[in-house]
Amino acid sequence: MAKIFCIMGKSSSGKDTIYRKLLKDKKLALKKIITYTTRPMRDGEKEGVQYFFRTKDEMDAFEKQSRLVEKRVYHTILGDWYYFTVDDGQVEKDGNYVIITTLDQFAKIRDYWKKDCVLPIYIEVDDGERLKRALRREMSQEKPQYEEMCRRFLADNKDFSKENLEAAKVDRVFENRTLTETVETISSYILSLEKL
Repeated sequence: MAKIFCIMGKSSSGKDTIYRKLLKDKKLALKKIITYTTRPMRDGEKEGVQYFFRTKDEMDAFEKQSRLVEKRVYHTILGDWYYFTVDDGQVEKDGNYVIITTLDQFAKIRDYWKKDCVLPIYIEVDDGERLKRALRREMSQEKPQYEEMCRRFLADNKDFSKENLEAAKVDRVFENRTLTETVETISSYILSLEKL
């Protein structure tokens, strides 16, 4: 089976930008895995680009069909939001894939597909820098949700604790000091695995 690279990190660590740049790199020839969510679409998002936006009933139907790889729920100030991965034919035996995941999602995807084919790429950024980035992003929204931004920021410190990273056997950490350097380092890592 092909490799699935799981990009993960705390909110505002640059995951989305790094993900997009890796997908554009023709040398890597990565295919994307798009996950699903029940949360409302944000300004600038498009169906089937960032996520497939579905209802909870649709998610439950995937589960009844045994097509749900994993699911998570976030109890936000705006209600319960589910995020989930579906075995919907996006992952085939050929090619390599990239997906943005949480730590728990990574572990469940690794359990669902072959363990040695699912590889972690953890992006790390100084907390002060992350908070500045998160605030800038939220301020650009038509209806900023500052309370939710703070909840996510604090939850990430617990979710991506050193103990949790070690328990999930996340051994690939890439510090995102500069975007160009980080993308080049990750690209080199991915290409080095092709030689094995």
